[in-house]
Amino acid sequence: MPVLSEEAGLHETLALLTSQLRPDFNHKEEMGVLRDVFGEKSLSYLMKIHEKLFQYERQSPVPVLHSAVALAEDVMEELQGAPLSVEEKELLQLLSTPHLKAVLLVHDTVAQKNFDPVLPPLPDNYDDSFDEESVKIVRLVKNKEPLGATIRRDEHTGAVTVARIMRGGAADRSGLVHVGDELREVNGVAVLHKRPDEISQILAQSQGSITLKIIPAIKEEDHLQESKVYMRALFDYDPTEDRAIPCQEAGLPFRRGRVLEVVSQDDATWWQAKRIGDTNLRAGLIPSKQFQERRLAYRRTLGMLQNPRPTQTTLCKSLDVTQSRSQTLQIKTQKRLSSFLKSSCKDSACEGHTSDLYVAGLRRSFRLSRKERQGSQKEAKQTEQADFPEFLTYEEVTRYQHQPGAQHRVVILIGPAGARISELKRKVVAENPQQYGVAVPHTTRPRKSHEREGLEYHFVSKQSFEADGRSNKFVEQGEYKENLYGMSLEAIRSVTAKNKTCLVDVQPEAVKQLRTQEFKPYVILMKPPVNEKRRKPATSPASTEITAPLDEEQEMYNSAAHIEQQYGHLIDTALVREELQSTYNQLKVILEKLRKDSFWVPVHWVKS
Repeated sequence: MPVLSEEAGLHETLALLTSQLRPDFNHKEEMGVLRDVFGEKSLSYLMKIHEKLFQYERQSPVPVLHSAVALAEDVMEELQGAPLSVEEKELLQLLSTPHLKAVLLVHDTVAQKNFDPVLPPLPDNYDDSFDEESVKIVRLVKNKEPLGATIRRDEHTGAVTVARIMRGGAADRSGLVHVGDELREVNGVAVLHKRPDEISQILAQSQGSITLKIIPAIKEEDHLQESKVYMRALFDYDPTEDRAIPCQEAGLPFRRGRVLEVVSQDDATWWQAKRIGDTNLRAGLIPSKQFQERRLAYRRTLGMLQNPRPTQTTLCKSLDVTQSRSQTLQIKTQKRLSSFLKSSCKDSACEGHTSDLYVAGLRRSFRLSRKERQGSQKEAKQTEQADFPEFLTYEEVTRYQHQPGAQHRVVILIGPAGARISELKRKVVAENPQQYGVAVPHTTRPRKSHEREGLEYHFVSKQSFEADGRSNKFVEQGEYKENLYGMSLEAIRSVTAKNKTCLVDVQPEAVKQLRTQEFKPYVILMKPPVNEKRRKPATSPASTEITAPLDEEQEMYNSAAHIEQQYGHLIDTALVREELQSTYNQLKVILEKLRKDSFWVPVHWVKS
């Protein structure tokens, strides 16, 4: 092997090692790994940078002068007082540019300042009550950043210990402070028996550096590497309103839908997390999934105790409101089934049959062949489940990107009646029928002369439809004029099997059934445009009785707000419904990104 000279750089050494590697029958795989590592361009660039910095450090450069700005101003003043040559005019123009002035200002700032921290001398004597080996002195240079640690006091002994180290904070990056360490002094001030807020005040008043006298924990915890666990928040959180958090200043606020990187789950009650996209290195405290679920369960129980079921008198008082809301729900449901039937029709004759609908149930899935008593029991069970929804805390997620040859994600469009989702779907498919398609619904009504099997509908017998309903093969189903209609899972699969993106229009309640590893749905909420002049329903402050009916626009807005409130944790994005072409262009951008970009999805959709 050639001998390297003393002047040879580290990157040259790596390049020489790469050239000297020889294939070996017994270690061929290891040699391949070494060759890939040493041949990596980024490693070579890093080594070159290292060599340049090392050479610069050996030269020990010092600034030639500390007032480049003043010198430049003097030169400009001299040039302005006499006739100038071409070169002098160019120099004057360069010195007048704001960019060069900024560079010279930065030069003077660096040249005139010593950036090395000035630390106080070590104390000459230690507390005689401790052995030398049991005490350590930690000095941290203070800046505007918090220390990144929480403390607690033992009420019996008065000892102050480190309760938690915030990942990415100053204490964590130093590697000198650990959970369980006992604080004895802060900048020479004894903290035994002091309250945590008093110690925080001492730290806040400290300038330059902080000197801590610490009795190390009996067994220092290893400095754990940050985990790669990502959670999508399913609720809003404000630590300033949380009385249970050990330190509100250390809390991390977030909004529903925000993806969080959980970097520590050492504490079963309070996790440490960062918001994805934040530049702040320090983690913050958030309630753990288990703790948040316990709190929600307690609040639910407390709410049941404080708000018992209404008595007959109370029900009678609210009868007018209930009747009004039932009528509104019936109208909305009729519109919903009308939209559901229209979405599968391709001519005006078909649309004419949906003008006066009565809906038996698209708001919930039901079994058509059960006895009335069994149906009542099932309805009671569904009502009970609606009264006790699942606890919305966190959902573990990971990045997912569509791969060539893989099944395309199903796109679910939800929204209030009148959002014209069916019209939007038809335009998407008409513009690009090779990439997009819609699922064909099932029906038990007779086929008309102009209709074709599998195009407008799948025509099946009532017995077959009911059997499929009992087998949970429908996402949605309903009845109109004694004919049954439904959207089946198999109809969606038939579209995705053709290597197309299936567009589905269902009620929000049906989204959960489609949120599986098979479909990997992307859910879009169609919202009506905001109108500042929208009239709000008139209400009496002394009663909840509605005194004025809602107009259609206000009803759409309220319905969309209700969907967003109740099912926002299932929605990936919202799209404001404007005129058709504008909304189509927005939707087209989203659909293209689904084919190319990566998105956060539940981790069980990716992991087997």
